[in-house]
Amino acid sequence: MAEDKTTKEQQSVAGSEESTPKVAPSEQQENPKQFLEDFNWHKYEEGIDEVDDAQLEQFEKLVEENFVDTLHNEVVDGTVVHLTDQDAIIDINAKSEGVISLNEFRYNPDLKVGDKVDVLIDIKEDAEGQLILSHRKARVIRAWERVNKAQEDGTIVNGSVKCRTKGGMIVDVFGIEAFLPGSQIDVKPIRDYDAYVGKNMEFKVVKINHEFKNVVVSHKALIEADIEEQKKEIIGQLEKGQVLEGVVKNITSYGVFVDLGGVDGLVHITDLSWSRINHPNEVVELDQKLNVVILDFDEDKTRIQLGLKQLHKHPWDALDEGLKVGDVVNGTVTVIADYGAFIEVEEGVEGLIHVSEMSWSTHLRSAQDFVNVGDKIEAKILTLDREDRKMSLGIKQLTPDPWTDITTKYPVGSKHVGEVRNFTNFGVFVELEEGIDGLIYISDLSWTKKIKHPSEFCKVGDKLDVVVLELDVEGRKLSLGHKQTETNPWDKYSDEFAVGTKHTASISEIVDKGATVEFNEDVTAFVPQRYLEKEDGTKLVKGEAAEFLIIEFNKEFKRVVASHTSIHKEEEAQIVKKASKKSEDESKKTTFGDANAELQALKDKMENK
Repeated sequence: MAEDKTTKEQQSVAGSEESTPKVAPSEQQENPKQFLEDFNWHKYEEGIDEVDDAQLEQFEKLVEENFVDTLHNEVVDGTVVHLTDQDAIIDINAKSEGVISLNEFRYNPDLKVGDKVDVLIDIKEDAEGQLILSHRKARVIRAWERVNKAQEDGTIVNGSVKCRTKGGMIVDVFGIEAFLPGSQIDVKPIRDYDAYVGKNMEFKVVKINHEFKNVVVSHKALIEADIEEQKKEIIGQLEKGQVLEGVVKNITSYGVFVDLGGVDGLVHITDLSWSRINHPNEVVELDQKLNVVILDFDEDKTRIQLGLKQLHKHPWDALDEGLKVGDVVNGTVTVIADYGAFIEVEEGVEGLIHVSEMSWSTHLRSAQDFVNVGDKIEAKILTLDREDRKMSLGIKQLTPDPWTDITTKYPVGSKHVGEVRNFTNFGVFVELEEGIDGLIYISDLSWTKKIKHPSEFCKVGDKLDVVVLELDVEGRKLSLGHKQTETNPWDKYSDEFAVGTKHTASISEIVDKGATVEFNEDVTAFVPQRYLEKEDGTKLVKGEAAEFLIIEFNKEFKRVVASHTSIHKEEEAQIVKKASKKSEDESKKTTFGDANAELQALKDKMENK
């Protein structure tokens, strides 16, 4: 193209030389454009015509004044002078024209000759002397300049929503892809993001990250200022107790936002219904029109507190006047806590059933053991306070108190079967029936076993045979025994292992002060160290079998002492005889019971005197 232009200029100059005289220097100064058009470049480059220094100096001056100084990476204005199928020829008023691919003008399908475009001088001259330009790079630079200026000045920019992305939308602003957060699209929550794709909208540039070349725009910022003014105007006309119509704008777990016509108010979940609800969507739905009452508002913070349930009379005020303590009511379980359950007997009217009023049982249990949320139950009113709007209910009162005829059902000495409910360090609680519990002390669990903790003997849920040992009606206490359901084996052991009897067994364990010998599952005898000596002077060892003489037997403490030495030593035998005789004499002596009887008789005799 540069050659074509040069050829035309040469022809123009040649033609002008043949038809017109040479232009005087004074005329060149007056008409420099004509001089440049008529100048014969070919003859000058080939040296055909000599140019004097004055004329050459004048020529260079004219070139400097009329052509731009094309610097690298400089954005300049260009004019489309020619279009081909693939390229656009751009004149930037330089020594030569530039070529730009039409791909860079895809956004502008109506490009035509004469249009002004921004171009970036990529290369001043390539190897062929061609000027290399870029319209795409120029657009990017110009776009960033405009974006930066828009942020500085706060001006409004136009953009097109290209597509949806995570967290928002991608917007084309001046050819730059900017991010539009979902929260900045509108003041109202957006439910359908796809509806905005392809729309042309106005935006405000709110943030630019020059390091990562990120731009954030907002459409919401353009309307917030107007909304704030509108809010202040609306709030200035509000009054507490005023009823307004609104539209449900948003539903959250804690309440509902209602649009009152340019300003939002919040209906807290506790102000939606007199009844207990788990989520606001049980009462309202999005875009629903409803009437609300203004409970409170803050002019400074432009917050409005609304109520829905306040439009209706409080259920406690409408409660049947004839309802009284002792009446039986039907209700639905709404909430369960560890300490009890709340029952809705009428819409908005609840009563509490404490866990202690759910069963006659004295065991501390959770309300979940008796009822579930949603259950329809029957209960008796225990207390009713209309002023404080409180009601307590009971379930167990609908059934007879099992302790009413306790003496008939569970007299002392009667045998029963109970279920182990729980343990303590000192015993086991056994439930005979719902509401009737008894305690088995650890000493009354077994005649023979030495039990350190009840869990060694049984576990929760086990069935145990028991005997009623004591009954306290006023204190609602039962004392039970398990071992009493069987004969005390130590009664027969007192004869079988009486002092002086002989038995054969093996040494079970060697202990500090002697050894132990197991005669059977129940009877374990202790052999002191000095009674382990055999006839040859050695001592019995663990596992060695021998004959033993019982030298002490105590049924109460389950204590049995044996001796092997006494078998072969007369002296020891005499000691055993004395011990036996002493035991017999003690049995003949007055018992404590006899002594008490004699003392009582003496006391009576003295009182009669």
